[in-house]
Amino acid sequence: MSAPSAPHASPRARLAQAVLLAALAALALWMPTWQSAPWPSISASGPKLAIAGGLLLAYLLGCAYFLRSGRAATPASSTSPVARDASLRVLYASQTGFALRLAELSADSLRAASAAPALSALDDIGSDPFDGCETALFIVSTTGEGDPPDNALAFAADVMSSTRDLTHLRYAVLALGDRRYVRYCAFGHAIDDWLRRCGATPLFDVIEVDNGDGGALRRWQHEIAQVAGDASAAIEAADWAAPDYEAWTLVSRRELNPGSLGAPVYDIRLRAQGAMPRWTAGDLVEIGPEHDAASVADWMHAHGIEDRALEDASGHETFSTRLARSRWPDMRENEDIATLAARLEPLPHREYSIASIPEDGDLRLLVRLTRRADGEHGLGSGWLCLHAPQAATIRLRIRSNPGFHPAPDEAPLILIGNGTGIAGLRAHLAQRALSRTGRSWLLFGERRREHDLHYADELDAWSRDGVLARSDFAFSRDPLRPRYVQDALREAADTLRGWIDDGAHLRVCGSAAGMATGVDEALRDILGDAIVDALRRDGRYRRDVY
Repeated sequence: MSAPSAPHASPRARLAQAVLLAALAALALWMPTWQSAPWPSISASGPKLAIAGGLLLAYLLGCAYFLRSGRAATPASSTSPVARDASLRVLYASQTGFALRLAELSADSLRAASAAPALSALDDIGSDPFDGCETALFIVSTTGEGDPPDNALAFAADVMSSTRDLTHLRYAVLALGDRRYVRYCAFGHAIDDWLRRCGATPLFDVIEVDNGDGGALRRWQHEIAQVAGDASAAIEAADWAAPDYEAWTLVSRRELNPGSLGAPVYDIRLRAQGAMPRWTAGDLVEIGPEHDAASVADWMHAHGIEDRALEDASGHETFSTRLARSRWPDMRENEDIATLAARLEPLPHREYSIASIPEDGDLRLLVRLTRRADGEHGLGSGWLCLHAPQAATIRLRIRSNPGFHPAPDEAPLILIGNGTGIAGLRAHLAQRALSRTGRSWLLFGERRREHDLHYADELDAWSRDGVLARSDFAFSRDPLRPRYVQDALREAADTLRGWIDDGAHLRVCGSAAGMATGVDEALRDILGDAIVDALRRDGRYRRDVY
């Protein structure tokens, strides 16, 4: 990506520089008059004089070159999209200024991941806005009865009024709205529909923000950092707004796939320390991770810090306790421990699909223990799967995810997923087992049946009880019949058409790369683009992919 244009001197600045140089020259001519005695003679050989003259000539030529470069520089407006990389654009439509602020934060996040996005209102990008643009991020609000904001009216009228070839474009949409209104996030969805019709490729599904919901914003923040190709920036970026965590207890954890070719997967069970909150199948949990105790002790020892109690507005706790929840700070000379503690930044949250419903008694998660490029375990998975001791307090926040909530009880339900994505699907099946209405079909993919069929006993029980009318499994490392979940879907094409004709809803949960894309392609091949797009618009086809 191209770097921003170098700063240049204005005419007023160049005049000031010329005056300063003239004053310095006059001072240099005047200085010899300060010496009352004769200057001592200096004898120099010919070679020495030649070297000195060469150095002086090189200096003068260098000055001339930089002065000429400064005069030739082309001004670049700090607000102009062309001042940065036009192939990556952050576009906003804002009525009250909130979308603009989020666009600025989004651009800052991308810069932290070494990108250089162009930032612009929708109406400022011209009649051919995507010429040379490879990736566009839209942050848009909705006003009135589903109308675009004022600074997007021309874009909606002139650009969105016709289709064009945008097959080269990848995009994402953050739609701001208020769920109390009938046409919730309507303009954001209108942009998404138009871009799909033009052949553009979504990076991920539209993220809706209900009244500034912090959870949705954190999901957007995580997704866009990966757009720049820097997953570490996505993982380590500080939250724009910290979650309001509650205290839960780690009841148990159990590895589900010993011997698997993949990383270990753990069933995590958590219990509220207060009253049991309510949530719905499809909802998410945001975990406040912590460094393990050994790493905290090693860091403090390496920096010569002894643990002590802290007294401040956040309450009474030790420095080590706060450090465990914080990013490792940079050390400043002669800084006391209270000042250091006050500027600690909290660790960013980690997000997981909830695998249970409140009637199960515990909040269950399915967490894969990951490793970073440096060999260390992932911060969230390491904390939940390894480092948090039994009965430890886990800080978390339940976040509503209405875009993945259950289908109507009576409607047929097709659940498709892979890997730990079965966590979100299990919650839907638990809800179906509770309501005892509607038939369900599960299509699930993993590596090997003998190691990676998570929740196998429960799935068998639900099949016997009639909760699951049909199950199709695909194992990519099966020595006899390797296949992926999208392959299983294609093989059941006739059954799929029948379920859709009967009013079935689709829920897809798991990896965005590979599985979700492959499933979408299979659905379009089997049903056709028009039907799939209608299912998506009607809310019958919903995804929670990552």
